[in-house]
Amino acid sequence: MDIKQARKNSIDNQIRPWGGLDYIANNALESIPREEFVPDHYKNLAFADIEIPLTDKAKMLSPKMEGRLLDALNIQKNETVLEVGTGSGYLTAVLSKLCQSVTSIEINETLSQGAQEKLKQLNINNVTLEVGDASKGWRRSTDFFDVVVISTSVPKITGRFFHLLNVGGRIFVVEGKGKAMSAKVVTRLSEHKWETKSLFETQLDVMRGLETPAKFEF
Repeated sequence: MDIKQARKNSIDNQIRPWGGLDYIANNALESIPREEFVPDHYKNLAFADIEIPLTDKAKMLSPKMEGRLLDALNIQKNETVLEVGTGSGYLTAVLSKLCQSVTSIEINETLSQGAQEKLKQLNINNVTLEVGDASKGWRRSTDFFDVVVISTSVPKITGRFFHLLNVGGRIFVVEGKGKAMSAKVVTRLSEHKWETKSLFETQLDVMRGLETPAKFEF
């Protein structure tokens, strides 16, 4: 497989047609070797229009979802980013090319360690990886960010995420339950005012720790 051509085709045939039109973001997506972040047994699907399983509870976002969320956030070079869900580390690496610094939190220590190794191989040094449970909130309440990217869905976006943003900051999140989920960008307009923009309907696995308890059946 011609990796370079496959990477370009992913941008041209998946990301741009689905609304991922940000030239700078697409260059960042193309500059990071996505195939290096994909589990070995899925290498042939590195650029397919699917979510690639990383563990039984974690998946890599599809290329078009990555492109669309980056397009919606319009990240600037002087901004700080919090990523909730490091996963493979691929999107983390892409984000690092667009902003001043990235802090990424991951509940699975093995995934976080794997991502750290990949980032080190690419000489990316503006990323800090943390292991923790984001469903319980960010542990350092004094930290604020210009951009927050949540790579799973949440049943309901709450203040614990809103208040991570600097004024003017944006958060990308997929909110809802079951088949009724919507991708949204929430912008902090002032200290006590936020604006929510719905982008598109989609479905993502729910954040670990926020799953709806199974109902008993008799």
